[in-house]
Amino acid sequence: MTNFKLEFEKPLKDLYDRIIQAKSLSSSGNVNNEELISSLESQLLREQNNIYSNLTRWQKVEIARHPMRPHSSDYIRNIVSDWVEIHGDRKFSDDKAIIAGFGMIDNVKYAIIAQEKGRSTKEKLKHNFGMTKPEGYRKALRVMKLAEKFDLPIISLIDTPGAYPGIGAEERGQSQAIADNLFEMSTLNVPIISIVIGEGASGGALAIGLADRIICLEYSWYSVISPEGCASILFGDPSFNKEAAEMLKVNSRDLFDMNIADKIINEPLGGAHNDEHMIYNSVKDVISNEYKYLKSLSKSKLVDDRIKKYNNIGVYIDE
Repeated sequence: MTNFKLEFEKPLKDLYDRIIQAKSLSSSGNVNNEELISSLESQLLREQNNIYSNLTRWQKVEIARHPMRPHSSDYIRNIVSDWVEIHGDRKFSDDKAIIAGFGMIDNVKYAIIAQEKGRSTKEKLKHNFGMTKPEGYRKALRVMKLAEKFDLPIISLIDTPGAYPGIGAEERGQSQAIADNLFEMSTLNVPIISIVIGEGASGGALAIGLADRIICLEYSWYSVISPEGCASILFGDPSFNKEAAEMLKVNSRDLFDMNIADKIINEPLGGAHNDEHMIYNSVKDVISNEYKYLKSLSKSKLVDDRIKKYNNIGVYIDE
């Protein structure tokens, strides 16, 4: 089954369908289409390279939202062993938009905080489309404080369209929960590695993303606001999302160039969904390599460097 589902991938979908049709006719024994199939496959590869090497910022956002893209639960299932999940914030309820617990990666035990969107309609409703509520952030902080107590490194997997903006969430202290996480994470004395695997929208992402190392998958995005949200505010019309994406500079390369992201993990041509085995191995290797360095630092230097990292983000001009 083809993964060409986005509008700008339509030329690829058309070529793919022609290849399938040619192969079907050839397998029936009535027509020898080997030469045509070979030509179409070469054309498809050329077109893929052309399209994916010239993506706009908005098109990269679309790939980050691709319906087949691996989610946090997929990464946990494929790179983590001995997984034990922790539920609830001990104050209100268990927010399924946050998956939190402990597990092993390359014989090292980590605390893992992950945002999960869900894939089917039932799963999306269960996980609230990845929009975290205050009880989710408190659950995340609960696990992070346990990690500090037992001297375990922390991994956060970011993939959210933003914190949940519902009335109930506001009544239960959404802003306070996000602020508490930022305050506490800034001085946790264990290594924190944050990986943006898809979308990283606003404080909803930052509340589990204040880390020693910010790693971005190639087609991920991370910004103070979504392109549609920005377009609604600046232009009064969310359909200006493409222009907003260019202005915001939301993509991984932009973040790396601005010294926000520390590393970019290359994805398979067209996105992580096209070779999940490759991306799982890449993420696993990066986690292990980054941890090897971070564990060599003293606790005081670890915290000092983290605070310095965030103090140096952005530019202040005194006029």
